[in-house]
Amino acid sequence: MCTYRTHKIQLDGAAKGASGWFTLTDGAVYVDHPYHATQEHTLNIDFTNPADGASARAAVELTEEAALALVAAIQEALASAPPGLAASGRG
Repeated sequence: MCTYRTHKIQLDGAAKGASGWFTLTDGAVYVDHPYHATQEHTLNIDFTNPADGASARAAVELTEEAALALVAAIQEALASAPPGLAASGRG
């Protein structure tokens, strides 16, 4: 079911979109009908930099199971990094 709630966050990183790499400044997470995935509803994540226009966007549409697995994998990867390594900006 669509929640019609978009959770926006500020981000600091980079993403690769249709026009190549761009600086990442914003993110949006929401549950809605997907554009390309075949499921009825997906967890959608948009990575954007509004200042760079529409081409500075990368998006994913995930099943609930895939989204939960991604969250767990992110937490495991950060937990396995030496203290301060993930926060240093360069590995």
